[in-house]
Amino acid sequence: MEQLNRSELRKVIMTVLYQINVYETNKMEYKIENVIKECLEIENEFVNEVVYGVIEKKNEIDEIANKYLNGWKISRLGNTDQAILRMGIYELLYTKTPEVVAINEAIELAKNYSDDDVRKMINGVLDKVYHNK
Repeated sequence: MEQLNRSELRKVIMTVLYQINVYETNKMEYKIENVIKECLEIENEFVNEVVYGVIEKKNEIDEIANKYLNGWKISRLGNTDQAILRMGIYELLYTKTPEVVAINEAIELAKNYSDDDVRKMINGVLDKVYHNK
C-alpha cells in the first residue's frame, strides 16, 4: 500500500468524522478505531491525532464554529460540511500545521464536497478563527 499524502489523509479524516457524526445522530454505538480502520488500511498517526482530537475537543470546536457562523449553528450544516469545518478548526488551533495549509486544505475539500455557499461559509469561519487565535 502506497503512502498517502496529507491531502489524501485529510479526505480520510473527513470521511471518518462524517461517519461518526452519522452514528451519533442515529444514536448508534461505534468504536473510533474501527471507524478509522474501515476507512484506512494502515495505521496513521496524523489521522489518529486529528480524529481523536476533534472528538475530544468537539464541544469547544463547535462553540467556536457557532460563534463565527453568523446566525447559523454547525449542527445545521451537512455531515460532510461539519466534518470539514471541525477538522479545519482543529488543525488551526491544536496542531503544528501551518495556518495557511490548514485553511487551504479544508477549502479544497469543501470545493469537492460542499456547495459554494457552504464553502464560502467554511472559508469565512476558518479565516476568523485564524485572525482571532
